[in-house]
This record gives sequence, structure tokens and C-alpha cells, in this order.
Amino acid sequence: MKKVLVTGAAGAIGLNVIKYLLSEGKFEITAIDLKNKRSIQKLKRYKKRINLVYGDVTDRTLVENLVKDQDIVIHLAGVLPPLGSIKKDLAQIIDFGSTENITRAISYYNPKCHLFYASSTSLYCGRKDVSVKSNISLNKDDYYNIAKLDSENLIKEKLKNYTIYRLPLVLGDLISDDMPLNGKLSEDIEYITKEDAAYAFVKGINKKDEINKKIFNVTSGNDLLYKNLIIKYLETIGFSWHFVVNRLFAEKDFYNASCKDNDALNDIIDYRTDNLDNYYKRLNKNANRRHISITVAKPLVKVLKK
Repeated sequence: MKKVLVTGAAGAIGLNVIKYLLSEGKFEITAIDLKNKRSIQKLKRYKKRINLVYGDVTDRTLVENLVKDQDIVIHLAGVLPPLGSIKKDLAQIIDFGSTENITRAISYYNPKCHLFYASSTSLYCGRKDVSVKSNISLNKDDYYNIAKLDSENLIKEKLKNYTIYRLPLVLGDLISDDMPLNGKLSEDIEYITKEDAAYAFVKGINKKDEINKKIFNVTSGNDLLYKNLIIKYLETIGFSWHFVVNRLFAEKDFYNASCKDNDALNDIIDYRTDNLDNYYKRLNKNANRRHISITVAKPLVKVLKK
């Protein structure tokens, strides 16, 4: 039975990775996330079926002890935009720091271990018709992407067994999952649901030799007008603190790229099982109707729909 470590396990993708790994019935799963009310609540359903560790992936000693015995590490832990984009040291400490710890532990103690790393298509800075072979040029204040690119380069330099997934906007539950909502309303964006993103990581395990030492743009293969996503957000839960912080206080837009090679991974592992219609159905089914917040948001929805 292969041993798999999942970091950022209580996140939108991480929870689904655990679910899909358990459904395979052939993995011994260790999951790590910070200990707080949110992570405890989200992970409690799995605590009898997995090895659950509460801790910080920036803790080198803890990471070394966890990684030494794993066959696979799925590294999802990190800080999302806009926070990761505006805080100079935050992404470097969390995203790069945790990746450095994991890479070091694999390199020193467990070189046969295969690392799956969650990077981002925001590295392309909103360019169109890009591919994993496209040159990447970042501004010195693009903290989130600098941390992602530094992490990618470290992995490629130090490890013999790795696969890097560059993910676009990940569509999650609008109530319980953090999503970057600070994109340009007029732009078509590539996206992937959290379910398909998780499935891509799990299905990649069976093809890890074929996709070893490769980078993939992992998307749904379709795009979505950002304005329509914002309208759906407001219609489903109305105004929220998350919405206000993202739309009003974010100093930078979330980058959306258009990838011409976004079918490459799906052609190998066939991970696309979800679609936008099913995603919207789940939102409506699971929404906690917040009548006052939704009512207050209606004038803005009318303006956006014009």
C-alpha cells in the first residue's frame, strides 16, 4: 500500500484529494494542516481513516519526519491571492519555505519519493496563448508568483521525481472556500473546479513515471467571464467580508492566462469529469441562504447584468 502525504489538507483541493484517495482503497494517507476551528471541522470526518497531523509545513523538523516514509507527497499548502500578492514576505515564507522544507527532506532522506506540486497559471501574468514553454517575466513586487516560480525552480533543481501542476482559478464552495475574486470583470478566465483539480492529482499517481519531471497547465479546457462568476457569487451569498476584501481592498488584479496546451495532461490521465453547470447546481444546493446579504447585493447585481 503506497503512502501519500497531503499538505494543505483542509483546503478546497486537499479535502477532495483525501476523498478520492480513500475511494481508491490502496493508499495509506497522512494529512497535515494548521490546527484551527476550520481545519478541525473540515477534517473530522476523516480522522479515523487517515493519519491526521496538525502542524505547520514551515516547521523543518516536522516536515522531515513526515516525508521520510512517504512514496508520494501532494503539496497543496500555501497562501492565496490577494493576500499572497500584497504581503511581501508571506508567500515567500509559506509557499517557498514549505516547498524548501519538503524538497530538502525528499532530497536528503527519501529521493525515490515523487512530489506533486500545486503551482499557478498566474505566472503567465494574464498573457494569452501561452504554454509551459513560454518565458516567464515577473515584476519585483509580484510576491505570490515569485514564490511560486522560486518553488518550481528549486524542485526542478533538487529532485529526481516530481510533477508540477499550474492551476488556474479554482472554483470552490463560495461560502466555505477562499477564492480570488479580484480579477478583471471583462476578462474571460480559465478555471477548474476543486473536484477536477483534486482528481488530477490522484489520477496522476498512477501515471507518475510518464509525467515525471514535467510541468502541466491543468484547467477545465473551457473559460468563463469573470463578471458572471461575480454575479453568481452575489446571487448565492450576497455581500461578504471575503468579497469586500477581494474586490475593494486588493491592490492587484488576479492574473488570468489563456493556455494553448491545457489538454496535455488530460490526454494522459483523463481527469476532467466535472463541468460548470454541475458546479452551479452544487452552489445552489449547498448555499446557506443569507437573505439580508443577498438583498443588499441586488442593486449591484442589476448593474453588473446590464
